[in-house]
Amino acid sequence: MPIITIQQFPRSTEQKRELAQRITDALVETYQVAPESVQVFFQESSSDNWAKGGVLGVDRQPKG
Repeated sequence: MPIITIQQFPRSTEQKRELAQRITDALVETYQVAPESVQVFFQESSSDNWAKGGVLGVDRQPKG
């Protein structure tokens, strides 16, 4: 039973729905498993719960 965990910033339900289907399709084709055996978990973090280089995402300046 493949279990996939995705850590990301919040995305729309439609985006997660599409990604879950594409991941499931890839595992079904590659691993020859039943679609019902594939599980996808989305763990979403806001920018105040993530840091890069010691700087919280909420404090990062956009590039531009």
